[in-house]
Amino acid sequence: MNKVYKYYVLNPVPRASIEDLSKVFFEDIYLKAAFSPDVLKENNRSYEERLASCKMIVSPDDTTPTILGILTLGKTPQDYIPGAYIQFLRIDGTELTDPIIDEFVIKGTLIDVVNRTEDKLMAHNRTAVDISQGPHILTIDYPHVAFQQILYNSIMHRTYEGTNAPVRVYWYNDRVEFNSPGGPYGNVSIENFGKPGITDYRNPNIADVFKTIGLIQRYGVGIQTARNAMLKNGNPEPEFACNESMIVCVLRKNR
Repeated sequence: MNKVYKYYVLNPVPRASIEDLSKVFFEDIYLKAAFSPDVLKENNRSYEERLASCKMIVSPDDTTPTILGILTLGKTPQDYIPGAYIQFLRIDGTELTDPIIDEFVIKGTLIDVVNRTEDKLMAHNRTAVDISQGPHILTIDYPHVAFQQILYNSIMHRTYEGTNAPVRVYWYNDRVEFNSPGGPYGNVSIENFGKPGITDYRNPNIADVFKTIGLIQRYGVGIQTARNAMLKNGNPEPEFACNESMIVCVLRKNR
């Protein structure tokens, strides 16, 4: 009988092989971010042993990639996990039926998806200069750190099990919506979602990957960081709506 893992992303991907993982990215980037040079120098583990220690394959003897391995190191992750991408829309209006002026499907590894989505968000974020009161005052529609934190949460805490739905980022004229598959998990409920101090992790191993590569520094503070950034920039607080199958975060424009 196959082993059942507590966390879904540690399950093997039977159709995949170790050749589907990028050895160059793992050895030249990921390992160097995860361990100090001295540790790597003294560590005589094989490539397979190192992958297994980072949970990217099942074990040194069973080199079948895990879902985490495919998401983090996969050469073509969406061949095996079809919903692991971002659907981005820039809508010229306030309704989904209004004209679409930019549409992009963002695929690749977790790191690729994050970086390319951030680039897309930055490209659409407008900065204005106010010279009416003397020195130039810069204002921006949305603080980028709020985008970052909500984007990271949308990817880290989404469900990859039983769905091929992507994370959807829909940018309207008055707001940006992040729609993440999967409802609240563990200690987090529909009633307490977003409240300070209430956290849990559907995918702690993905959170570890994000921390390893420097996308997050502390666990459990993303929503509060986004909230503080929005208020400091003059935006309304982030709004959340959730049910058993999705979580939606709405960031409203700085007026």
